[in-house]
Amino acid sequence: MRTEEALRYAQDRDLDLVEVAPDARPPVCRVLDYSKYKYEQVQKQKQARKHQQQITIREIKFRPKIAQNDYDTKKGHVARFLKHKDKVKVTIMFRGREVAHPERGVALLDRLAEELSDIAVVEQRPIQDGRNMTMMLGPSKAVLAGEYDDNGAGAKDGKDKAKAAAKSGSSDA
Repeated sequence: MRTEEALRYAQDRDLDLVEVAPDARPPVCRVLDYSKYKYEQVQKQKQARKHQQQITIREIKFRPKIAQNDYDTKKGHVARFLKHKDKVKVTIMFRGREVAHPERGVALLDRLAEELSDIAVVEQRPIQDGRNMTMMLGPSKAVLAGEYDDNGAGAKDGKDKAKAAAKSGSSDA
């Protein structure tokens, strides 16, 4: 349709002629109420922003000569962050001559990643950056989907075990 005819058609119906695809050959236009169209676009954008997930990056710092109890405490913090669907940047800070032994830092980070493998995915392997070594952990798909519970098994598995125990009438007390 020619432009003049389209404009006359839109004005007869008390609507606007809006170009929706200007790069197309020929350009594509629609006859619609432009103010209503703009309002609906704003509402769609608000709705899309409402459903976005905010990803936060938490950082936890280790030392290469960390004691077992301190390691366990910090590992618990990392696990808690991951269960809350946050990414965790694990940093090992080297002081003095400790920089000469980066393999100790890699071993510590690999051990942490192995122990948290059910709730964590290594997004960035250990990288030496000056006196610091960093590794990025992200929540696993089970955590993101909400299928992981605190007992160490999938939530569905835990419910199935509870149902099976209830049906058989057995108790572990």
